Order: sequence, then structure tokens, then C-alpha cells
Amino acid sequence: MLVLKHLHDWSFDECEREVRGSLVYRAFCRIDGERVPDAKTLIRLARLLDEPVLKDVLARLVALGRERRVVRGRRLRVDTTVVETNIHYPTDATLLADGVRVLTRTLRRIGGRVRERTRSVARRVFEIAQRSRTAGRQTRPRVRAQSQAKMKVLYQGLMRITRAVVRQAEAAVARARNRHHAAQLSPTVELLQQVLAQTRARVLRGDTHYPGKVVSLFEPHTEILRKGKLAKPTEFGRLVKIQEAEAQFITDYAVCERRQSERALWAPALDRHIALFDRAPQLAVADGGFASRTNEQAAQDRGVRHVVLPRQSREQRSRIARAALRWRTGSEGRISALKRRHGLRRCRYHGESGMQRWVGLGIIANDLLVLGRAGP
Repeated sequence: MLVLKHLHDWSFDECEREVRGSLVYRAFCRIDGERVPDAKTLIRLARLLDEPVLKDVLARLVALGRERRVVRGRRLRVDTTVVETNIHYPTDATLLADGVRVLTRTLRRIGGRVRERTRSVARRVFEIAQRSRTAGRQTRPRVRAQSQAKMKVLYQGLMRITRAVVRQAEAAVARARNRHHAAQLSPTVELLQQVLAQTRARVLRGDTHYPGKVVSLFEPHTEILRKGKLAKPTEFGRLVKIQEAEAQFITDYAVCERRQSERALWAPALDRHIALFDRAPQLAVADGGFASRTNEQAAQDRGVRHVVLPRQSREQRSRIARAALRWRTGSEGRISALKRRHGLRRCRYHGESGMQRWVGLGIIANDLLVLGRAGP
């Protein structure tokens, strides 16, 4: 059912409804005439699937592809993309407002007495957003200076409210006898303290290059990524490595560690390909983000005959290199299909483990589609 969900990019409710009403889907899911699990049950069961399980399923699909001669492992192309997390556009003001709202709600849930500050926070966030429209470089210097000064005053008031709520939460944690209540408050308090520190540095001191920025209280593993796209220069999510063999068949994926460079992904991709196919590919190609002499030498040491990492100018490339780079551009289309068809544009699952499940199930759905089109 999870494979069907990601194959058609359904929600959990849509998946339950479609499987219940289709004999074909019931047979595919091995349900037949039995009761179809409801959406809440499917959500709970999905959390049991972690990265090693999905990697084993993907390896089994690669083995089936080899048996049916869909893939032979003679070619390898590697690319990266950004899978966004399910967050709103992060600003310091909205992060502080999220923290106040979450802490107030949690304190009331555990029986604490806390003042309602939601309206005052929302009013300040709205005023900051209004002032930010005239605080850019397009406005006149005098108007820009006035707007920036007013924004600092508004931010100081918002930070005072946030610090008061944080102090109440810290006192509640100190008094809490129930470990569950303390566990609910402590992570949010720590994140909100980081947001206060970065707001103080960025807004009041003008240090816009503050290290380790928090961009979400709900998905703290989110990174700020810039891939050079004109339509979307800054993306908020996780970098994902995708490697393919022939026939647009994805053989492996990886949700990259934070602040990991593309060049560091090349050697593990080669090793994974050799482990799956028991031999090195004849052709290995990637884009300029992977290009370096070290990576070229690493591929040659593993027995790759043709290594194409575009470090030379277009006029200096050989005929084989030009053909390999034309084949490499197919990975862009495969990534586009993953995002449009299987939902990899934005991860709807929660947490870092949810990101692993979301990406893994989408790629498994893609490979099953490729195997189905290849026939028996």
C-alpha cells in the first residue's frame, strides 16, 4: 500500500479509498477480500520502515532488474537534488512566533498557567512584515533607515515576549515530576534559545552570516541549500544523491549529511555500484559538482574505463565525453519525474527518518514502474 501511495503520489486517505475500491490493488497488496487497513493504521505501520529495510528492498529490485536484463551495470550516472521539508518560508519573526505558540500550547496541556500572548506576537510579526517591504535596497535611503530602525524596535519587543515564555517553560521543566512532560518541553526550549541567539546576532548586530541557523522548529534537520536555480535560488530541505544505471533504473540513493559536498559522494557511489553488480561500470559520469582529479583517479583505481567528470572546456572534450555528458542529462529528467510523479518535490513525513522513508519509497515506486514497463 505504501508503494502504491508513492507510485501515484496519494495521501493516506486516498490510498485507503483507492485500495478498498479496486480488486487489482487488493490483489497487488495481498489483501484480496480481507479488511483494508485504514489511514491511521497505515501511518503507524509506515514508521516501522527505516533506511536499512528500504535499502534491502531496493537491492532486491536491482537483482530482479539484472535477472530480467533490464540493467547490466555497464553505465553509472550520479546527480543530486534537493527534497524540501514541509515548512513555511523561515524568517526570524515567524520562528519566534512558532516557538511562543508551541510552548504556550504545551504548557497549557501539562496544566501550567501561562499568559495568552498569541495576539500580541501575531501583531508584531505582521508589523515586521509590513516594515520589511520598505527596508530593502529598492527604497530610498532615508525610508530604508527608518524602516530598519522600527523593525529593530519591533524585534526587541517580540524577543522580550519570547524570553518570558522560555523562562516559564524552563521553570516548568525544573518542576516537572513527569519525564514525559519534560521531554515535550526541553527540545523546543533549546531550539527557541538558538533562534533567540541568531535573531540577536542577525537583526540587532547585523551579523547575517550566523553559523548553524535554525530554519524550522518542527523540522530542525532542514538545511539551507543553494543549487544555482534562477526560479528558486534558495531551497530548504535535504540534499539527496541519486545514482542510475541503464534504462533510467535507480540503483541507490542517499540522504546526505548536513553540509556535505558533492565531491565526497563520488567514491561511495562507485563502491555501492560495485557491490550491487560485482564489477565496476565501463562508464561513470556526473556533473561539474563532482569534478576533481582525485575523483577521476578514484574511479580509475576501481577499474572504470571511461570517467567523464566535466573539468575541461567544451572545445577540449572528446567525442566519447560529449556523448557521455548527453547521456548524463537524462538524470535531470529522471529527477523531474520523481518530483512530479512520486512526490519528491516536498517531503510530507516528519523528521529525518521520515525523509529517509519518503525518498526511499518514491525511488522504489519508480523502479517498480521501470520493471513493469520492461515486461515479464
